[in-house]
Amino acid sequence: MDKLFIALLVFVPAAAGAEFSHASPLVVFFLSAIAIVPLSKYIGESTEELAARTNPVVGGLLNATFGNATELVIGIFALKAGLLEVVKASITGSIIGNLLLVLGFAMLAGGWSRERQLFNRTGILAQGSTLFLATIALIVPAISYQTAGSAGVAGARWVENLSILVALVLIAMYGASLVFSLYTHKHLYLEEAGAAPEPRWSTARAVITLVVAMIAVAFISDILVRSIEPLLTQLGWSQLFVGVIVVAIIGNAAEHFSAIVVARKNRMDLALQIAIGSATQIALVVAPLLVILGVPMGQPMDLIFNTFELVAMVLAVLIVNFVIQDGESNWLEGLQLLAAYAIIAFAFYLHP
Repeated sequence: MDKLFIALLVFVPAAAGAEFSHASPLVVFFLSAIAIVPLSKYIGESTEELAARTNPVVGGLLNATFGNATELVIGIFALKAGLLEVVKASITGSIIGNLLLVLGFAMLAGGWSRERQLFNRTGILAQGSTLFLATIALIVPAISYQTAGSAGVAGARWVENLSILVALVLIAMYGASLVFSLYTHKHLYLEEAGAAPEPRWSTARAVITLVVAMIAVAFISDILVRSIEPLLTQLGWSQLFVGVIVVAIIGNAAEHFSAIVVARKNRMDLALQIAIGSATQIALVVAPLLVILGVPMGQPMDLIFNTFELVAMVLAVLIVNFVIQDGESNWLEGLQLLAAYAIIAFAFYLHP
């Protein structure tokens, strides 16, 4: 698997070359999209190497900080470019993708040769309920906006203020969830972990890899985002589809591989933490940070998602919470999650 990611690094200079040679937006977009995949993987791997040298609290904070760094960087560049619909759609897509696509593949791969796989029901349900709370927080501004009437719609300033207040609450909630998982109830999240793995890299190598990968992701993300608008014109895709499906899959590629690998090793607790934890970070950290960062950037972003996005998020959260209720999983449940994702993806693609 490592050789595959090393081979994919060739797409980094290829994407840069395509951009500077003014190649077709289609070529630039897909070369840069593929280039982000190995860079995301090395961000995650270097973070894990650094976390292995610290105590569980610091390690958890490192993973929380860099766990969705790729999605945040892409979101910042899209926000700077004024592609607000792509930014919000990528938030929706990351939540749906982690819950249905990543977790679905993990359950399918892990359960294919086994009758069932067990996991810590209490810890995972705590994550699931936190995610459901975050989803409610993302729904409330939209409902408030839609029920405000013509006067409320005309005064859009209050929508931005509400979004900022909700963003601050979500960040505070994420801090509380870290206290829960790293301090007061950390035993619920260590059932599968056992002894911490020995670091394979030196500290210098881990730091250098992290810094270089972050710089490269920022560089390639800028190229990716600048190719989106010409791509939309060339292919006739909507910002909604590009954000929800394409950009979200790019950002979650590393989680796909990690969750499938650990699920195959019968470590479903860890696979669930990767998938549900990543979706939770998107809702509680990435989305609020983009709202807050939009103000000084002159691109104020609200949390008003369209009805279709909201329904898709709620359905994804509900079906996952339903699947994890019994504390066990099998390949059929994984296939059901994948089927739900396929239905939603088709609908976003055909959505006018």
